[in-house]
Amino acid sequence: MHSKNNNKSQTFIQGLRPFSSSIPKTLRKHLKKGGYNYSHIVDNWTRIVHKKISDACYPVTIKMGKEMKDGTLVLNVVHGKEVEIEYEKKTITDKINSFFGYNCISNITLKIIQEKIEEKKLFPKIKDIDEITKKIQKVDNSQLKNSLNKFLKAYNERNK
Repeated sequence: MHSKNNNKSQTFIQGLRPFSSSIPKTLRKHLKKGGYNYSHIVDNWTRIVHKKISDACYPVTIKMGKEMKDGTLVLNVVHGKEVEIEYEKKTITDKINSFFGYNCISNITLKIIQEKIEEKKLFPKIKDIDEITKKIQKVDNSQLKNSLNKFLKAYNERNK
């Protein structure tokens, strides 16, 4: 077998490399911080906790401990619902840990906000549709022209 000096830091047997060396550095950084735990909690928040709790609060960040255990979940809580969520902390922790199958979260920290942030934001309306349509007609590529027309139509339908 041949030895190959790769990346000037580690010596590997040619063809055999650790899996971690093939993962991009930015992804590796998020995996070490437990970013996938946060995304799973956000994606399944209403399923994990019932509707009453999910209407009163939502996850902001997770600060993970060593070995991806005993993390702290930070929740934004709507003003006036903080006492209710304070009593439900243990339930929320148990539900999240049973969702993951191990003690992922050990503490919950509450941050009080005035009201829940609306997730749906409308795009700004296009003012000069006729001018944009004229510019689209000047495009030579027919596929691109059709795609732009479909996009403009869909954009206007969404913002009605």
